[in-house]
Amino acid sequence: MHFAGKVWRLLVGIKDGFVLLFMLLFFGLLFAILTARPSPAQVREGALLLELDGVIVEERTPIDPLAALLAGSAPVGEYQARDLVRALDSAANDERITAVVLDLDRFLGAGQVHLAQVGEALDRVRAAEKPVLAYATAYADDGVFLASHASEVWVNPQGGAFVAGPGGNRLYYAGLLEKLNVNARVYKVGTYKSAVEPYTETGMSAPARENAQALYGALWEEWQANVKKARPGADLALVSGDPAAWVEAAEGDLATAALNAGLVDKLGTRIEFGERVAEVVGEDDWSEMPGSYPSTTLAAWLEENPWTTEGREIGVVTIAGEIVDGEAGPGTAGGTRIATLLDEALDRDFAGLVVRIDSPGGSALASEEIRDAILRHKAKDIPVAVSMANVAASGGYWVATPADRIFAEPETITGSIGIFAFIPTFEEAASSLGVTSDGVKTGPLSGQPDLIAGFTPEVDRILQASIEDGYNDFLTRVGASRNMTLDQVDRVGQGRVWDGGTARQLRLVDEYGGMEEALAWVARQAELGEEDWSPVYLGDDRGTADTILRQWLIGEEEAGGRDVFAMVSNQQRATVGMIILDAQRLLATSGIQAYCLVCPSPSIARAQAERGFDGFLRQVGAFLSD
Repeated sequence: MHFAGKVWRLLVGIKDGFVLLFMLLFFGLLFAILTARPSPAQVREGALLLELDGVIVEERTPIDPLAALLAGSAPVGEYQARDLVRALDSAANDERITAVVLDLDRFLGAGQVHLAQVGEALDRVRAAEKPVLAYATAYADDGVFLASHASEVWVNPQGGAFVAGPGGNRLYYAGLLEKLNVNARVYKVGTYKSAVEPYTETGMSAPARENAQALYGALWEEWQANVKKARPGADLALVSGDPAAWVEAAEGDLATAALNAGLVDKLGTRIEFGERVAEVVGEDDWSEMPGSYPSTTLAAWLEENPWTTEGREIGVVTIAGEIVDGEAGPGTAGGTRIATLLDEALDRDFAGLVVRIDSPGGSALASEEIRDAILRHKAKDIPVAVSMANVAASGGYWVATPADRIFAEPETITGSIGIFAFIPTFEEAASSLGVTSDGVKTGPLSGQPDLIAGFTPEVDRILQASIEDGYNDFLTRVGASRNMTLDQVDRVGQGRVWDGGTARQLRLVDEYGGMEEALAWVARQAELGEEDWSPVYLGDDRGTADTILRQWLIGEEEAGGRDVFAMVSNQQRATVGMIILDAQRLLATSGIQAYCLVCPSPSIARAQAERGFDGFLRQVGAFLSD
């Protein structure tokens, strides 16, 4: 009876906790409604406000409300690139919008393809004779890139700019694993396949360094060319060549240094910036707060300007994030989830299919599952095009092989044709703790694979042979797709990563272009006129609850901006997150992997790290709540 009483009290406590939680949510929402300004989601005459407090992504990750509440911290904000472009293009032609405000105070970054895509849309707004005004306390590389497309760039006098360029260090754990007596068993094909190096080396190998230098060098050239074209007055040679002398010439004043180098146009506080915007778009009759101006948020604009479809449908399936087995996503490319989306659309009368890829790869099994589903659409004798975003490498290239035409941008990271498997075993660690293993075996494979006693030579040989066979499958698929021999594919394979420009020269890509070019090509192949088709994004069914929760959790987080020191200090959080992600990959990787380690851009890597940190906090929160 004593035990039953404890169980009953526990159940009552759980019930009371859920009642309290839902009451807090209810009254919180009620308070927000009662204290809101009139028609907060209404489109107003004035500025389109793009407050990018997070990262620009290909596909947004849904928020788990319970996990977010348990963690007690806001998730990283995410903004789909296609939503930003659609909003900017429609605002350019809407007489209610007289300017665009780009708030980059808490902008965490984006891949270069997305940056270029949004930058071009900002250029089209300016071509419509509507000013674009940008503001931030401090600009990092990706913020500088976007702001360079603005007609007027402001920075807080206490802030500045920090241009580092692509590249940097990552952590290596071989020494730690050796101290822990963990045996890192690696099975791979590809001289340049470096995804396992953090666990087997103490530093970057010579082939990996050679590949990374070529890749990052090409991306850095593209970055500088884009910024220089958008902002010819910027002295990038000074900023990137001798940054210490550049700052010292301004007597350590980072904001003045940014002004002197032509990265910004004016110094001013947020209130002064708001007053300047009000001069352009008019006074705000809803608010008397200093620096206020009439504006429309991105969410309100998209709500009033929904995606519409007319004519024949061209299906678009998005493969974004790491490719994994199962139902994961959106934001992560769960192979089963994406294959199901494609199969459920088989009975739709698509004029063609575009596969949008923004992935560094992952599970070879999941990649093949997605590839098979794409082939089932291709069997309907419709044109299939691939549009590569920031990254379409390793498994991301595997799923591109069914395409009739592959489009990529010069800044796209692709290739990495190679595979690996990584399995940690603990025979030395067990021995050091006094744990031994013994038993009766009827053959070389009895009891294998054994993570405690270690693998037999036969198991090692079998696993390596399986990897080599998988690599041959990869070469075969690429060769059939690109009309190349296996030797030709192998010469551009071996796990080597290429920028989009080089990949085109190597015949891994057909032509430059993004989604618009890929869709237009499919429409032409289907013999459709310009007004006779529209794209339909499979699985794009985000609910209102997710939008409200996202605005609630993210919109009020960190109301102020971050100066340069705060940006640098934030790397501690990102570093912890990266360690967590590396540990998860070490312990959770299953099956043959077609994954590219160096492929995500630095800004995306930082965002992934922050997600890893946030995910860790959520797990801790869930544990503590139990």
